Amino acid sequence: MLSFELASEPIDVPLWRARLLDPACGGYASFEGWVRNLNEGAEVTALEYEAFAPLAVKEAERILGEAAGRFGVDHAACIHRVGRLAVGELAVWVGASARHRDEAFRACRYIIDEVKHRLPIWKKEHYASGDTGWVNCERCAPGAPTPHAHAASAAPRVDYSRQMALKEVGAAGQALLAKSRVLVVGCGGLGVPVITYLAGAGVGHLGLVDGDRLEASNLHRQTLYALADVGAPKAELAAARVAALNPEISARAHRVRLDAQNAAALIADYDLVIDCSDNFATRFLLNDMAMQLNKPVILASVYQYEGQLQVVRARADTACLRCVWPEATRDGLIGNCAQSGVLGPVPGVVGSLQALEALKLILDLPGQLGDEVLIVNLLTLSSSKLRTQRAPECRGRACVHVNIRKEDSSMQQETLEVAFSSLDEAAAEGYVVVDVREPQELEAWPTPCGNARHIPMRTLLYGDSGLDVDGKYLLVCAAGQRSLAAASELRARGMRAVFSQAGGVAALVQR
Repeated sequence: MLSFELASEPIDVPLWRARLLDPACGGYASFEGWVRNLNEGAEVTALEYEAFAPLAVKEAERILGEAAGRFGVDHAACIHRVGRLAVGELAVWVGASARHRDEAFRACRYIIDEVKHRLPIWKKEHYASGDTGWVNCERCAPGAPTPHAHAASAAPRVDYSRQMALKEVGAAGQALLAKSRVLVVGCGGLGVPVITYLAGAGVGHLGLVDGDRLEASNLHRQTLYALADVGAPKAELAAARVAALNPEISARAHRVRLDAQNAAALIADYDLVIDCSDNFATRFLLNDMAMQLNKPVILASVYQYEGQLQVVRARADTACLRCVWPEATRDGLIGNCAQSGVLGPVPGVVGSLQALEALKLILDLPGQLGDEVLIVNLLTLSSSKLRTQRAPECRGRACVHVNIRKEDSSMQQETLEVAFSSLDEAAAEGYVVVDVREPQELEAWPTPCGNARHIPMRTLLYGDSGLDVDGKYLLVCAAGQRSLAAASELRARGMRAVFSQAGGVAALVQR
């Protein structure tokens, strides 16, 4: 339930609290604003609220919807009094119920802050001296010395004049941007600059795909968000930021992880796809779907100080990702940002290059990436282009590698992953526990097993691991991703009794 009301009678708090009760919700928070007897040194005897009801209700409903989307609350309500109120009376009440208390607290705070600043509700104070005054209104009169006087008289408009001054853009190019529909997959380190620059440029329709919630460790490189946003869905946060940056365009949040089941439906509605994910499975899936649906896709990846960029077009004479790498690299064999580390500006630069390539494609500007992969090293500030060619067996027809039927990865994962309650339990069942993390990780977070072997993944896969091909092994890492990839690789090499601990050490510690 999401509800807003303007009330001329006292607010029945028990009634509204009861309406927010839900057996599925474990957290509830509320805010009450009362009429106080003093303001800026003047004694107040009463308040009088007036509202432009149609706009107030519409904007308040939008605020409640934003709170539900950002913080995941199940129910929220706001009741605001209008008319004359005496000192001590309840002027505004906000309540929110959610699965967890933190979501309810943050949603409640968000609602009251936004209501205060966005709703057309005016407050007149009555003073003991007999005077009255409209609070926060007198200073907005024409000629008053306030920095907000211009904003009160005329809302600013989005201005594209700087890019329209380019002869390659102009009014015609700006119209092309306004009609364009771009799907951005991933709202993280690469996605943030892509989303920001495309929204600023006036790309008319943005689709934002991300199933994750914001973490504090994201903020050093994902500067579109704030610390107070931690825990909220990234797609919803990004859509809200786009609306604030450029209200003339639309941004649709897709709070899902792109996979084989939803990819075609998500991509079909857009003209161009930009891969800002952090995993190989999504990158190769986007390549395959782009080839099949005849959509261009801009691919990028970041590893520590290096970035790669490739543009794939579904034409019979150009290379796709599988022309270079026919088989997708298993996720986990190469570390992502969380495992390998990254400086914030690195994905910022690479994502900016993706945004630039997108604008070049939409506007048909010269200098677009062709059959080549751009590699940039941000530590040395060097770059190079590697030429690519369409695979000989694919020339003049659809890419044969894309159409090869793959083994169902979900079934494969089920046979690889196990979930022991402790690593000692696994050892008791005959498994040799192998921790594939790096030495510095073990120092910070030791293996919760007394007789585990420590073999870093690079040694396990590319060195002399000393493992018996017929042995029974349980691999473990921080979160289960690297161990799963290593188990899959060792299985492919003939070791049939290698498994991965689901969720890694993190899941064991949480139990």
